[in-house]
Amino acid sequence: MSANYQAQAEPLLQATSLSVGYSGTAVAHDLNLSIGTSEIVCLLGPNGAGKTTTLLTLSGLLEPIAGSVTLHGNDLKGVRPDVRARRGIVQVPEDRSLFGSLTVKENLQVASRDEKELDRVYSYFPKLRDIQDRRATVLSGGEQQMLALARALMLRPELLIVDEMSLGLAPIVVEAILPVFRRIVDETGASVLMVEQHVHLALEVADRAYVMSRGRIIASGTASEISESLDDLRGGYLGVQSD
Repeated sequence: MSANYQAQAEPLLQATSLSVGYSGTAVAHDLNLSIGTSEIVCLLGPNGAGKTTTLLTLSGLLEPIAGSVTLHGNDLKGVRPDVRARRGIVQVPEDRSLFGSLTVKENLQVASRDEKELDRVYSYFPKLRDIQDRRATVLSGGEQQMLALARALMLRPELLIVDEMSLGLAPIVVEAILPVFRRIVDETGASVLMVEQHVHLALEVADRAYVMSRGRIIASGTASEISESLDDLRGGYLGVQSD
């Protein structure tokens, strides 16, 4: 667990007794989780556990069915996703949502035209500078994911929410991208909440983790604690990928 998280009196983001779902039907129930300043938190679990629905609720794209979400202790009830983004909660969606007809640089400039911000995000993903004039549609899956992350970073998030960063990517690409999150947190003070299928790789860079199954949190702890207990959790946590 990060020293910053241990020391702070109040978490950056707190979900309390949160139930999430669609059209009034909950797919995840009574969730209690927090993200501290300058830490990486993983939300792990099998398909259908409610992870993506939880992220969509935290970023404001879905209204909670019950419970509350606070940012710096301030209730986010009724706060639109665009307002949450301006307050520092930025989500990278599972489908990446790039503008295919725009170049790499133009996709980044949608978020900010500040050249200093461009230089900053290129420092995290140097390959993007080399291909900045290519349209997003011709990029590889790994390049598209780098671009989606870089565009989110152009907004200087306080909390970066990332849903299935490695979806469709080769493990070698995932191994190259995941450590960048640690550098981002260490250099900017931002926090990261990620859903990730490559569990062991994610836990290598994370501070803490929550494990979800059948719509509930069944375990939580430091990354090392969760890593050590994965074998015991497999009965209720199907779909863990061994890297």
